Amino acid sequence: MSTTIDRSLGPEAVPELIALYETYEWWADREADTVRRALAATDELVGVRDAETGELLAAARVLTDYTYYAMVFDVIVDADRRGEGVGEELLATVVTHPPLSDVAPTLLAREGLVPFYESCGFVEQGGIDHPDGDPEELRFLAYRRDE
Repeated sequence: MSTTIDRSLGPEAVPELIALYETYEWWADREADTVRRALAATDELVGVRDAETGELLAAARVLTDYTYYAMVFDVIVDADRRGEGVGEELLATVVTHPPLSDVAPTLLAREGLVPFYESCGFVEQGGIDHPDGDPEELRFLAYRRDE
């Protein structure tokens, strides 16, 4: 499978993002208006597309001050493409995204996804209670940049 990186996702990607979100139960309630509003407040949005079809396969949002903090949100890979390396490619795109070159991205991950993020260069920093009150503890991870 051949892919391309899309570093210019914007409001026009809302229908594609909704389609990706609908493949995950915990994001099934996302609607176009709220996703559009979230994108308006997102500093960086990157994606991975199928090179042949142009279909959006994966995306991630980043909120950042470009100096100290870059929090990654909504890391999502099309359910049918998981296990094909698309997620790794997405995270490599995030951590090498030129506007983020001076900051190490961080994220919150469900316990079961920690090994995946660690394989992409993130290091666990500790746990926190889930903000929605779910019993599952989230893990805080930071990308390890080689100095």
